[in-house]
Amino acid sequence: MFPCLNKKLFGVDCLGCGLQRSLVLLFKGEFAAAFQMYPAIYPLLILLFFLGFNFFIKFKYDLLIKVSLTIISLLTIVVSYLIKMKFIFN
Repeated sequence: MFPCLNKKLFGVDCLGCGLQRSLVLLFKGEFAAAFQMYPAIYPLLILLFFLGFNFFIKFKYDLLIKVSLTIISLLTIVVSYLIKMKFIFN
């Protein structure tokens, strides 16, 4: 797996730390472990699948769906990161 450059240089996890390991766990069928490793894995996958599907088939409210899924994904990433950092620095 690719090492996290941010963690190597500064010793602090980045917002994407755990994504690779979460994908590996997901491919192994360990869905709960994948979520525990990186909680934003499922919103990101839903967003990516929708973007791929929307590339071929257009919807009436596709922009609203894309923006909503992006906001949900970003909020999940930031909130899970803040929770992880709180537990690390306490």
